Amino acid sequence: MMLEPAMNKLLQQVPSRYMLVNVVANRARQIASQAEDEGYPLSEKPVTLALNQVAAGETQPVEE
Repeated sequence: MMLEPAMNKLLQQVPSRYMLVNVVANRARQIASQAEDEGYPLSEKPVTLALNQVAAGETQPVEE
């Protein structure tokens, strides 16, 4: 089973796996909340969308 996007591509954007989990979880919550508030269906699950955004460099890491 292949992870898409690849872990090494994700880790180029976020320095550690632990921070990656936080970044993806926070962004997935934002995506789900926005979709619910605006009343539109999502084409994919929020976590999948968040992972793709992180891999594309479209999100900023959460500051600790």
